[in-house]
Amino acid sequence: MDFTLPPELDAIRLKARDFVAHEVIPLESDPTVWDDHENIRLDRLATLRTKAKAAGLWAPQAPRSDGGMGLPVIGWAALYEEANYGLFGPVAINCAAPDDGNMNVLAKLGTPAQKERWLHPLVRGDVRSSFAMTEPMPGAGSDPGMTLTRAERKGDTWVIKGRKWFITGAGEAAHFILMARTSDDPRKGLTAFLFHKDQPGWRIVRRIGIMGPEEHGGHCELEFDGLEVSDEDILGQVGDGLKVTQVRLGPARLTHCMRWLGLSKRCMDIAASYAAERTGFGIRLADRETIQVKMGELAHDIQIGRLLVMHAAWKLDQGDFARKEVSMAKVHVADTLHKAADIAIQINGARGYSKDTILEWIYRYARQARLVDGATEVHRMVLSKFYDKEKQDFWSWGV
Repeated sequence: MDFTLPPELDAIRLKARDFVAHEVIPLESDPTVWDDHENIRLDRLATLRTKAKAAGLWAPQAPRSDGGMGLPVIGWAALYEEANYGLFGPVAINCAAPDDGNMNVLAKLGTPAQKERWLHPLVRGDVRSSFAMTEPMPGAGSDPGMTLTRAERKGDTWVIKGRKWFITGAGEAAHFILMARTSDDPRKGLTAFLFHKDQPGWRIVRRIGIMGPEEHGGHCELEFDGLEVSDEDILGQVGDGLKVTQVRLGPARLTHCMRWLGLSKRCMDIAASYAAERTGFGIRLADRETIQVKMGELAHDIQIGRLLVMHAAWKLDQGDFARKEVSMAKVHVADTLHKAADIAIQINGARGYSKDTILEWIYRYARQARLVDGATEVHRMVLSKFYDKEKQDFWSWGV
C-alpha cells in the first residue's frame, strides 16, 4: 500500500488549499456574506463558484465525460479535506452534500437520457438536489427496509404517496431522488424515483428548525399525495432501491468524513494560534503541558481519521463497496470533529464560545456528524456483524 499522492493529485490539492485561503476564508469574516440560516448567501456563492470554475476546481467527483474533474476517490479525499478547511469550500467547488452523493449515484447508475436530464445540470451547478429517504417514525431511518412511502402502478406511471422528513437541501432543490416501496419483497421491495420540483402531487410541509447551521435549502418535511413518475425516471430497475442506497450512501458517508477532517484541522489551527499568543500566570498557553497533551491527542486522532478515510477511498477505487472501512471512518472522524471543536473552544475560552471565531459554528455543526448517514451506534453494529462473520479475517490486508 502506497500512501503517497500522485504528483498530479497533489498539485490539485495544493491548488484547492490556495483557493480556500485566498477566496473562501476571507468571506467568513464579512457579515454581509451570511444568509439567515448561517450559510453563504446564494448571490455571493454564485460569484465564488465562478472563481472556482476559473481556477479549474469544479465537481471533482463527477466523471470528465459528464463535465467534472474525474478524480479517483483518493483524489476526492485529498481535495475535500483542503476544501472544507474553509466553511464554504465544498459548496464553492460543487462537492457539498447532498449534491455530491447524488451526482455520484447518477453517474454510476443513470441511463444516458437520465444523465442528460438529471445529472448534467447538477454538475454544471445550474440546480441543486435532494435525496429523499428518511421518514417519520415508524418509517425508514438508518434502516431503508422500513420505508412506508409507497408507489403504485397506475397505467403508464407510478403514483406515490407518503411522507419524508429531515430531507437535506429540499428547500432549494430542483432535482430529487426519492425512495419508495413498490412491493413487500424484503430485498427487492424498494425503487428509486427521479422527479422535478415543479411536478404536482407533493409539497414541502415545513422547513424543520435545527441546532444549525444549515445547508442551503435546510432540512425539510415533505408530503407526497399523488406524485406521478414515469418508468423512464426510475433510477436503475424496479426493485433496485436497496442497491441504489448502497451505491449512493457508502461513498457519501466517506465524503462527509473527508470534509470533516478539513474542519477538524481548522479547529486545531485556531486553537494553536491562540495558545501561542495567550499568556496567563507568566506562561503561554502553548507551553503548558495540559494544552500540549490536548493538542497532541487531537493531532493523533486527526491522522488516524485521515488514514481510515484514505484506506476506504483506496478500496472504493478498487471497486469494493468498503462497507466495513467506511463505517470505521464514519465513527472515528465524526467523534474527532466534535472533539476538535470542543478542545478548540476550551483553549480559546470565552472567545471560542462567542461568534468572534467560527468555532461555535463548527461545534454546532459537528453534533450532527454522529447522526447523519447512519448513527454511530448503527455503524458499530455493522462492524460487530462483520467481525462475527470474519473473525480474524476482519483485519485482513486483502492480499
